[in-house]
Amino acid sequence: MDKLKKHIYDEGNGLHYTLEGDYYIPDLKLPEENRSIGRYGRLHRDYLKEQHPVRYSYLVLAGKLWTYLADLNEQAEERLDLIIEQMKVAEGVTEELKAQNQLEWVGRMNNIRNRAEEIIKGELIYI
Repeated sequence: MDKLKKHIYDEGNGLHYTLEGDYYIPDLKLPEENRSIGRYGRLHRDYLKEQHPVRYSYLVLAGKLWTYLADLNEQAEERLDLIIEQMKVAEGVTEELKAQNQLEWVGRMNNIRNRAEEIIKGELIYI
């Protein structure tokens, strides 16, 4: 009987295998992701778990969940900043207003931020 190689490579699927007992087990490694998934990534992760468990499981098993959520969080943050700036211009919320009446400025900025976050949640998080 031929002695089996400890490590083999399958060009058909591009995977390396290691011999464990009588079976070759694929050498799978999850990609290392150092970015935070942030608030919006966590919201979307919870949404996927509850509303789209098959997609969630696929992303976990493929090792793509963390990168997907980190990318989504970055997109949401960038989009949020853009929407807030556009709303500030459209509604005349300026640094001049901030200097003249801080309380009104804070109230209007909170209102803008809350509306912008609702837009983000509808466009990117709960889809």
